[in-house]
Amino acid sequence: MQKLKFQAMLAPTLRYAWCSPVPPRTFFRPKSFTSSSSSFNHPQWSGIQNWRDGPLNENRFWGPTGPEPPIPSPSSSVELDDGPMASAPSLAELGTLVLSTGDPLTKSKLSHLAYSRWRQENLPIGVSEPPGRPARPPKPQLVSPKEIPAPKNSGLPLNAYMLHNLAHVELNAIDLAWDTVVRFSPYSELLGEGFFADFAHVADDESRHFAWCSQRLAELGFRYGDMPAHNLLWRECEKSADNVAARLAAIPLVQEARGLDAGPRLVQKLIGFGDCRTSNIVARIADEEVAHVAVGVYWFISVCQKMGCAPCSTFKDLLKEYNVELKGPFNYSARDEAGIPRDWYDTPSTNKQDKNGQLSEVYERLSCIISMEKENSSLNRPPQ
Repeated sequence: MQKLKFQAMLAPTLRYAWCSPVPPRTFFRPKSFTSSSSSFNHPQWSGIQNWRDGPLNENRFWGPTGPEPPIPSPSSSVELDDGPMASAPSLAELGTLVLSTGDPLTKSKLSHLAYSRWRQENLPIGVSEPPGRPARPPKPQLVSPKEIPAPKNSGLPLNAYMLHNLAHVELNAIDLAWDTVVRFSPYSELLGEGFFADFAHVADDESRHFAWCSQRLAELGFRYGDMPAHNLLWRECEKSADNVAARLAAIPLVQEARGLDAGPRLVQKLIGFGDCRTSNIVARIADEEVAHVAVGVYWFISVCQKMGCAPCSTFKDLLKEYNVELKGPFNYSARDEAGIPRDWYDTPSTNKQDKNGQLSEVYERLSCIISMEKENSSLNRPPQ
């Protein structure tokens, strides 16, 4: 009965057969799949096991040359170590506490503490229920994407504007990862402990990224909440609340993968603006997002294997069913490194969009060159 319930949760509108039970309480390690489908045998990100086995990352402060541990603050340490966070008996209940915390910096710190406690104290996964929506601070005001002000109307310089947008993404990513842990905690024996270990780890990474963004915003004289933001990211989470396969498709394989696409462009814009410190932070965050996408690929394929279905067609069916949009241009090298097969996302239409976008850039550059040549020609022409 439990397996049938899980199967229904995985894909309520698709007909899949259950293959084999998931071993409970095990950390999943990469393995070769026995399916004849080539989709089960594509290369994984080479660093996935090192990421899983690595020590706790305490480098939550961005120093002069990069990440480093923060200077200890006794008052904040006592505050975070007291109360429900110190006594929660399971990972799922720790995650619920993080989701129920509104202050962004406190949420970031609690996220790290929750993951640290679970790893160090060998707590069980447990079972809990997430709040309908994660707690949020009074600011930023959440508006539709069309209502987000342009940089020139935001009251922030371009580097702070871009950094604020990234901070908003990272704060949402903390909640997205913890919601995945908590929401699917009733199925821990079927999914395996490794699933929850990976997504709690993702939440910890995202909390560190938000801390870096907040620190840099403060250095620039701003803070998170100084301009409106949109709630588009959380809507994808709500759509996939009933289906773990859809959650994996929509969040790590679409949303997080967009970070791989946008990261290098954002870095170049910041360098062009003259803010190398912020560009270094963004480059490091983009580099660490590869792990999060790779984890999504690993668990999506694992779930598909247990349902006896092909990952590529399942991914496309879920995006269509849940109305999740794939947008280019794509960073193929980063996506390849993370292990997303190109045939999952690179449809003829998106490929055509990418080529059109590249051609548009070429035409703009040629137009600029021609204009400059004409100007130079007129300057060098002898007077009549």
